[in-house]
Amino acid sequence: MTKSTLRVLIVDDVAAVRSYLKQILVSLGVPDILEAADGTEAASLYHRLQPQLVFLDIQLPDINGKELLRQFKSINKSSHIVMVSAFSSVENLRDSIAAGANAFVVKPFSVKRISYLVQPYLN
Repeated sequence: MTKSTLRVLIVDDVAAVRSYLKQILVSLGVPDILEAADGTEAASLYHRLQPQLVFLDIQLPDINGKELLRQFKSINKSSHIVMVSAFSSVENLRDSIAAGANAFVVKPFSVKRISYLVQPYLN
């Protein structure tokens, strides 16, 4: 079996959410997990380390997640971005997909849902 080289970036201003998502990813065998608490930190990590998969909160303290999504997609159209929000509005879903998101997850999310989203990227 080939060892995965998947690099995932978790962007959320709530430490408990980042921690929970990281625990799930570790249990799935994701080898490289980056964390950012705000958009500025996320942009820096994204530019330097080019993660293949990003879990991106819509509501961040400094930059709107949808704007960050547009920036990430302009840098690398093939990176996969999963938007995360506590608000399951049709507008958030529609705007996220229109901006290039590959998926949308509502908090609190389940292990099963995260596993479903991550499995295709694990070798």
